[in-house]
Amino acid sequence: MTTPAPDLAKRAMDVALSLLALPLAVPLMALIALAVKLDSPGPVWFRQERVGRAGRLFRIHKFRTMRVTDGTGPLVTASHDARITRVGRWLRRTKLDELPQLIDVLKGDMSLVGPRPEVPRYMALYAEPVRRQILSLRPGITDRAAIEFRDEERLLAAAADPERAYVEQVMPIKQRYYLDYVAQRSLAGDLRILWDTARALVK
Repeated sequence: MTTPAPDLAKRAMDVALSLLALPLAVPLMALIALAVKLDSPGPVWFRQERVGRAGRLFRIHKFRTMRVTDGTGPLVTASHDARITRVGRWLRRTKLDELPQLIDVLKGDMSLVGPRPEVPRYMALYAEPVRRQILSLRPGITDRAAIEFRDEERLLAAAADPERAYVEQVMPIKQRYYLDYVAQRSLAGDLRILWDTARALVK
């Protein structure tokens, strides 16, 4: 099957921008990796199974921001979560824990811009037609929903049941953003989202 030209152009932009970012990203990632290692016992990387394009599972890369546990804790994280380390709290606030996802972009598992990849448990909650549309694209490091919910952990911290609040209140709004992106995506739109993401992080 021939890959549509817009998909080829988006992939070319992803690779080009990621390669341009690497000279700045690699030294910063090395410093962050050292800070994570010195802050608490455990690996530097956090890897978790997420649902990618066409439903294919992949393991996302992040810097570890939590103490190593037996893996039985909740899948959503509120800002007061005791599992978050000191360095992890800063990384999550600045979103620098997401920086290693440049690796996932270069591997072809992710795009710079697109619907954020969910864990299988939450992706299964979307209606099948909605899920099919969302998974028609590579998931992204950022998108409009990520900008809108950049303080998601604080919002969830105010809920009596953070996981229920995520499923019932946050996911429906994210779904609208995801479907809008699928319908209206463009290279110019991706560049605007990247710019708006940078502005939001600086604020």
